[in-house]
Amino acid sequence: MSDESKERLDLAAIAKAARDDGRRQWRSLEELACMPEYEAFLHNEFPNDPDKEPETPRNGFHRRDILKLMAASAALSGLSGCTKLPAEKIVPYVRAPEEIIPGKPLFYATSMTDRGVAIGLLVESHMGRPTKVEGNSDHPGSLGASNIFCQASVLTLWDPDRSQVVLREGRISDWPAFLAMTDDLRANLRSARGAGLRILTETTSSPTFAAQMKALLEQFPEAKWYAHEPCANYAARQGARLAFGSNVNSVYRFDKAAVVVSLDCDFLQDGAASVRYARDFTAWRGLETPRAQMNRLYVVESTPTNTGAMADHRLPIRCGEIANFAAALAASLGLPVQGAATPIPDNRLKALVRDLQNHRGSSLVLAGASQPPAVHALAHAMNQALGNAGSTVIYTDAIELGPESDSLPELVKEIEAGQVSALFILAGNPVYTAPADLGFAQQFLKVPLRIHAGLYDDETSELCHWHVPQAHYLESWSDARAYDGTVGIIQPLIAPLYQGRSLHEVMALLSGDNGKSGHDIVRNYWKGQHPKDSDQQFENLWEKTLHDGVMAGTAFPARPLSVTLDYNKVPPSPSPAPNRQTIEVVFRPDPTIGDGRWSNNAWLQELPKPLSKITWDNAVTLSPATAWHLGLTTGDVVNLNLGGWKASGPVWALPGHADNSATITLGYGRKRAGHVGTGFGLNAYLLRTSAAPSVANGLQIEKTGQTYLMAGTQIHHPIERGNKQVEEESENAFARDLVRIATLEEFRSNPQFARKPQEEAAKDLSLNPPHKYEGYSWGMSIDLSRCTGCEACVVACYSENNIAVVGKYEVMAGRDMQWIRVDNYYRGDLENPETYFQPVPCMHCENAPCELVCPVGATVHSPEGLNEMVYNRCVGTRYCSNNCPYKVRRFNFKLYSDWVTPSLYGLRNPDVTVRSRGVMEKCTYCVQRINEAKITSEKEDRRVHDGEIQTACQQACPAQAIVFGDINDPDSHVSRLKRQTRDYSLLPELNTRPRTTYLAKLRNPNPEIPVTGSEA
Repeated sequence: MSDESKERLDLAAIAKAARDDGRRQWRSLEELACMPEYEAFLHNEFPNDPDKEPETPRNGFHRRDILKLMAASAALSGLSGCTKLPAEKIVPYVRAPEEIIPGKPLFYATSMTDRGVAIGLLVESHMGRPTKVEGNSDHPGSLGASNIFCQASVLTLWDPDRSQVVLREGRISDWPAFLAMTDDLRANLRSARGAGLRILTETTSSPTFAAQMKALLEQFPEAKWYAHEPCANYAARQGARLAFGSNVNSVYRFDKAAVVVSLDCDFLQDGAASVRYARDFTAWRGLETPRAQMNRLYVVESTPTNTGAMADHRLPIRCGEIANFAAALAASLGLPVQGAATPIPDNRLKALVRDLQNHRGSSLVLAGASQPPAVHALAHAMNQALGNAGSTVIYTDAIELGPESDSLPELVKEIEAGQVSALFILAGNPVYTAPADLGFAQQFLKVPLRIHAGLYDDETSELCHWHVPQAHYLESWSDARAYDGTVGIIQPLIAPLYQGRSLHEVMALLSGDNGKSGHDIVRNYWKGQHPKDSDQQFENLWEKTLHDGVMAGTAFPARPLSVTLDYNKVPPSPSPAPNRQTIEVVFRPDPTIGDGRWSNNAWLQELPKPLSKITWDNAVTLSPATAWHLGLTTGDVVNLNLGGWKASGPVWALPGHADNSATITLGYGRKRAGHVGTGFGLNAYLLRTSAAPSVANGLQIEKTGQTYLMAGTQIHHPIERGNKQVEEESENAFARDLVRIATLEEFRSNPQFARKPQEEAAKDLSLNPPHKYEGYSWGMSIDLSRCTGCEACVVACYSENNIAVVGKYEVMAGRDMQWIRVDNYYRGDLENPETYFQPVPCMHCENAPCELVCPVGATVHSPEGLNEMVYNRCVGTRYCSNNCPYKVRRFNFKLYSDWVTPSLYGLRNPDVTVRSRGVMEKCTYCVQRINEAKITSEKEDRRVHDGEIQTACQQACPAQAIVFGDINDPDSHVSRLKRQTRDYSLLPELNTRPRTTYLAKLRNPNPEIPVTGSEA
C-alpha cells in the first residue's frame, strides 16, 4: 500500500460512507475510500501491464529498441511462437492392459480423512493416473460433494517435494536398513516389556489402526500411545464428558433444524462433516416458492467466518466473551446457570429465546472448537431443554479412537524425566505444531532414538535419526469412519510413487508382521469382524464395500443420553467481563492450508481466503476500529508479545471482526515445507501455548514502522457499476445491484423483486435477429441463497482444467488465473456488515462483447450457445478481456504451466489443453464433459439426460448452489430455476443476455430483532 493510499485511508470517512448508505454494496475498504489501487483495477484491465511499465535503459538501449532491431531477423528465421516448449516423446504400449481403454477414465471409490474423520470420494483415473477427485454420492459424509482439501489432494499426490527415500540422520538410506533397525529395537523392547517406547500419532478413526495399536500394546505393555492434532476439537470431547459423563459423538441434523444458534462454530466450512452439514443447511435456502419454509441462523463469533456470512443475525464479540453469552442464553432458557453479563441487549436475547422455544424439537445450539468445554456442555444442556436431543442432534459412540485429549504435554514430561528411549512419530509434524511453552524441539533431541514417518521431509524429520516416506492416501490401503460412524475403505489408485509405506505397514514392522501388505492388514481385520460369514459371503461384502466406498450397516446407532451436568461447575462462578482494553488473540486453522500440512500445495496457497481474499500469506487480523486505534493499517508490520512469546507479522483490517481481538491463522511460517510453502507468512505456533491453545488474553501489539506486501484479490477484477448519482436521477436507469437481496417477508410480499420492470421490457431488444438453437442450448444457474463461499468450485476448476498457478508476485500484479472466482460483497457498517458471496464464471453471453472485437476469431460462439476460445488462433491482443464487462477472462502473460517437472505430467487432465504463454483463458462450461456425454448419448441413440453433465464446479459444490443443463429442455433443472422469479442476470442493461444467471439472495431475519448498525 502506498503512502498516498495510507493518507487517504480515513477510517472515519470510510465508516460514514458505509453507514450513510446502508444498502450500498461494497467489496473492500479500498473501494469505499476510492483508493488509487482500486481505481487502477477498476478502470484499467491490466494495471500492471508489462508493456506499460517504465524500464531502465541498459547500455544506452531500451528493450523496445532492441526488439525493433531484432524484428526483421526474427521474421527471417521462421519464428513460429513466443515460447519454445520442451520436446515430448510418445511411447506406445507394447502390451496394453486389458482393463484400460485409452481415453476412457475409470473411477474408484475411496475416502480421505480430515482430522481422522472420513469424507467419501470417487477418484478419476486416466491410464492409471489419478487426476481428479469427486465426492461419493453413496457416502453419508459427502453425498457426492467435496471441499477444497479433497480437490487439492491430487496435487499433493504428484508433488515432487514429497519425501522419496528413507533417511538416516539426514543421509539417504534404504528400507532393508530400516528393517534391520526395527528388528533390533523389537528384540530389545521385548525383554523390557516395551518400557521406553512411545508412539505419537494424529487423530484417527481407523478401526484397523486401533486394533494394531491394541495388539502392539499387549505385546509391549509398558509402551504408551499418545496423540497430537493441533486443530482437533478436543474441547468438544471434554464438553461431552462434562455433560454426559462419557465421550460421545454429536451428529447434527441440519435438515431438521429450523432455527440454529452457532456459538463460534464454523460448521459450514471447518471439518470433515462440514461437507454434509452445508448440504443439509442450504437445503432450506433454495426456495422455489414464496411460501416455502426457510431456516434461520444466529451466529455469535469474534472472527468473520463463512458460517457467520450466511447468518441472518450475526453478533461479533470477543471470543472470550462468548462463554458469558452462552451462560446468559442458558439461564434465559430456564437452566440453573448463573447468567453472566452479555453484550447483547436484553430485548434481543428475549427474542432469540422465544424463537428457540417456538421451535422446540426443531432448533439446534452448537459450540465451536475455540470455546471451552463448559460452553460445549451448556450447548448439550440447552439442546436437551429444547427437546432437540434425538431430533436435530443425535448422540453416538465416539468416532475418534485413542487418546481423548492432546497428550503432547504428558509426553514432554516423560521425556524430561528420561522415561522415553524410542519415539515413533507416525505422521504429523509436532516440532512445528507443538505449543510454544512445551519446548518440544529441545526436549525431543533428548530421546535416544527418534523415528518419523511422514509425507514430507519436514521440521520434525530434520531432528530424527530415521525418516521414512509415508504413502499418500491415494497410494495406500486403510479404513476410516465418517461423521456418523459409517466405515469407508481407503483403497489405492496407484502404486506408491516413492516406495512409501502406509502407517499400517509401519506398525506391522514394529510389531513383527513385516511381511504383510496394507491390503492384507485391512482385509484381515474386517474378515475377523465377520467370523460367521463364509469365505464367499465375506468376499461379496468386501467387493461391494470397495465398489460402493462404504461398508453397509456400520453407522453408529443413536444412544439415548441424558445430561448429568453439575451446573455449579459451569461456569464455576459468574465470569467477570474481561478488560475490553486488552487485546485477545484467537488461533484458528487457516481456511486454505489448515494447520500447515497443506503448505506445499500451490492450488491452496493461491486460493484466496474466503473473506479477506489474502493469498500466499496470513496476517494479524483486526477490526478496522482496533487497527485505527492502534495507528495501524493493512500491510503494517507489528511485533507481537503474548506472555513473553514473540512473533511478528503484517496487519489486515477485516470488516466484521470483533473489536479488541486479533485472529492469527495457523499453518504459515514454515521452514521446511518444500519449494512452494517455505518462507511465507507468520508462524502463529510461536505464540500458542498448551494452556491457551485457542484464545489468550494480553496480546501486546507494537508498530514497527515497516510494511509488508501481501497478495490480496479483493479488489481484483471489479465489475464497474456506473455512476450512482446518474442512476438515481434517471427514472429509466436499471438497478445495478450485482447481488440482489431481499428478506423472506419481502420476497413473499413481492416475488418479482429480483426482476426490474425496465429489464423485462428491454431484454428482447436487439439490432440482431435472435438465433434459434435447434439442439442443445447450455446454461447455468447459481443460487446465491445457497452459496457458502467455500471455494470448492475454484479448486475443482483448477484440477479439471489444468489451470496454472502464478505465484505471489504475479497475483499482486493482478494476473491470477482462476477461471471462476468467488466475489464477496459487504452491505452496512464496518463493525458488522452483511456479507454476500457471488461465484463468477464466464457468463457465456448470447450477445458476447468479446466476440465482436477479436481480430482473429479466437473467441467464437458455438451452435449450442457456448462462448468458446480457440487457443491456436489467439495472438494475445487482449481486446476481448478489455471488452468483457464481467472481467472473467485471464491472460497468461508468462509460461505459468510447469513443463519441466516430470511428476506433474501425471496430474493433468488429458481431455483439456495445457496452455502455453500468450493466450486468453476462461471458463468453458467444462466443454470436455459436455462432449463426452454427447458422444455416449449418440452411441445409445438418445438425448443427453438432465443431470448427466455436471461441470466441475457444480459437482464439487457442497451446497448444490450451481446447476448446469440444457435450457432448451423445459423440464430440465436449470430451466426450472431460470423460470423462478428470483432469477436475474448481471448487468442486464448491457443486453449481453448471459447464459449464466443468478437466483437472488434471501435472508430470514427475526422480525422481533431490529436491524441496526451493530446487528445485521
